[in-house]
Amino acid sequence: MDEQERVPPAEEYSPRRFLAFQTRAGGIVGPLLSALLAFLVGGLVVALAGKNPLSVYRAIWEGTGLSWFFELPWDTGSTTAMNLQQTLLITTPIVLTGLAVAFAFRCGMFNIGGQGQYLVGAMVAVWVGSSFAALPRPVHVLLTILCASLAGALYAGIAGLLKATVGAHEVITTIMLNWIAVWTGAYLFGLDGPLQSDVQSIPVSNDVADSAKLPVFWGDPLLQGLSIGIVFAVAALVAYWIVINRTTLGFEVRAVGFNPEAARYGGISVARNYFLAMAIAGLFAGLAGVIDILGWQYRLGELDVRTNQIGFIGLAAALLGRNTALGVGAASLLFGALINGTSGRQLDPAIFRPDLATNLTTIIQGLVVLFVGLNLVGLLGLRRRRA
Repeated sequence: MDEQERVPPAEEYSPRRFLAFQTRAGGIVGPLLSALLAFLVGGLVVALAGKNPLSVYRAIWEGTGLSWFFELPWDTGSTTAMNLQQTLLITTPIVLTGLAVAFAFRCGMFNIGGQGQYLVGAMVAVWVGSSFAALPRPVHVLLTILCASLAGALYAGIAGLLKATVGAHEVITTIMLNWIAVWTGAYLFGLDGPLQSDVQSIPVSNDVADSAKLPVFWGDPLLQGLSIGIVFAVAALVAYWIVINRTTLGFEVRAVGFNPEAARYGGISVARNYFLAMAIAGLFAGLAGVIDILGWQYRLGELDVRTNQIGFIGLAAALLGRNTALGVGAASLLFGALINGTSGRQLDPAIFRPDLATNLTTIIQGLVVLFVGLNLVGLLGLRRRRA
């Protein structure tokens, strides 16, 4: 009798209850647990390098500027405020490239091409932004943003069209499109390239015209103050949530993502949604490229095209944020803060070498993706079920 009393009822471990637990817990606990474990393993790497992990993480935290929110009264001109401006500048494109991955994922597609779509948006932004200098500033800014965003949408739409018509897998096509964008940019801005600057010995573009630069509302424009680009990122998060959860398009995208055959049986055009989902994803990534160019970079060089990795960081942010608006925003802020906090300008070399800290950032990003892929909450729930 006692043995029977210790045996839980069978329905406690039913698949339905297990899946419900995994869904509820995984939405919040999973990303938090993944990030925590990633930082713990990163701390072990710091310890193996002969440094104190707590001191290093404290220095990184101070470099992010996030402590500004806890400093009352707020000093908008302090060093902490300037650090926060840099963190938000980096966070902005991560948010937008993260949404590029998340929107496509909601339609059942894995968009690896955020990097190429970002670069296409940036290249078009350089071309339009350095031309038409006689235009009024609002017109020039809006024209550049519109052209670059549409370029990103059309570029991503190629993968969506191939998926819809011949069934080409989007992972393969978007990776190939990434490399096409990289080598196109290397040609355009390389020596003797069509968009190389007037200084022929430097493989970089001319600066965009002053009429195309985004207004800076916080900080010194000469010191990379925070532009209104962050407003576009926040607006994109809100628009993403509304489209996915409150529109017919969002319903169709989610239906196709859950089960394309069932969606087709219900009268939804699967091919149309494949194309639209990728095009909207590219719109977000192209917007990220133009915001970076008009907001603080103002130019694009061959080396920038080859080394920039913002699209892949956005992919990690989407995975950590579980493709939700709030999750992508929070994960993007985490990665943006980590990148800025470990940069050479922020981290004291006496505490930890900045070049090693950059590698630490990459390690943490990779571990986050690994732990998210392992679905730690699901594994814990499965173990509990079998116990």
